[in-house]
Amino acid sequence: MIIIDGSEGEGGGQVLRYACALSLMTGEAFTIGNIRGGREKPGLMRQHVTAIEAACVIGGAECTGLAVGSNSISFRPGRVTPGDYHFAVGTAGSTALVLQTVLVPLMLADAPSRLVIEGGTHAMAAPPFEFIERTLLPVINRMGPTISARLVRHGFFPRGGGWIEVDIVPAALRPVECAERGALRRVGATAILAGIPFDVGDRELKTAAKTLPDWPPESFVTRQLPADQGPGNALLLEAVFDNVTEIMSAFGKIGVPAERLAKTAARRMAGYLACEAFAGPYLQDQLILPFAIAGGGHFSTVKLSQHTLTAAALVERFLGTGVRFAEHEDGAILVEVGRS
Repeated sequence: MIIIDGSEGEGGGQVLRYACALSLMTGEAFTIGNIRGGREKPGLMRQHVTAIEAACVIGGAECTGLAVGSNSISFRPGRVTPGDYHFAVGTAGSTALVLQTVLVPLMLADAPSRLVIEGGTHAMAAPPFEFIERTLLPVINRMGPTISARLVRHGFFPRGGGWIEVDIVPAALRPVECAERGALRRVGATAILAGIPFDVGDRELKTAAKTLPDWPPESFVTRQLPADQGPGNALLLEAVFDNVTEIMSAFGKIGVPAERLAKTAARRMAGYLACEAFAGPYLQDQLILPFAIAGGGHFSTVKLSQHTLTAAALVERFLGTGVRFAEHEDGAILVEVGRS
């Protein structure tokens, strides 16, 4: 039984998602206390409960203490079974974070699976659907499996109501090298609006354009969704390279000026573009688990996040796999998985 302090490292829901996935793949049971001890509102939220429930369903696992607000659980895995699954968060909790909990175990199963996940697709503190589809999955697919994802309906905070579908054709994971992102092919900025005044998106795009002055005017566009999918707003900044696509995002929030949100996202994109690294700040931690399961590989990235350091610590505890970080002269970090 592995004992985990949920307040250490990243101190949030990532510890839960990684622990559940690793437990299903290794057969190691775990207990975690002080759940989300590093957050303003500790304990399990609805999206965390759904993610753990999903892990229990696909993996025949038993979990005690599982309830909204709980600060400790014990998780005992069973056998991962592929199939057709439907999970509903019931709030605007992230569909992407539920997917991350079950994705790697299912892509190592002995038959294909299909997932339907309902909840938030574009909300704070979680990757938007486009990041999963265009940034993460292409790297995973290079490693062997074939995974495709579709956005059926957008879901914004606080209403939710989003719907994604994911098809997984499993395969053994092979190590890959992701040190070079290649040449920049195109860029784009999209302001998505649902039941929100057009002016909000226009202000976001104008602010982003000031921080990214080299981007052509035609790359800034507004997309209006049916009002019944809102109210909601998202800004997506995309840079497509030969070997990777990076997406930075911002989400409309009551009381926060559109200009402030757009400026923050644009500065993050500018920082990434100024570096030569393959993985941006939000892709790096999501590559640790599949690379560890593959038994090796490496990628270059920007400044390390607490999410990444926490992910590295967890794969070492469950798998005994080391992760080595080496800084290059240009500021990029080389992450080597499988090295002690």
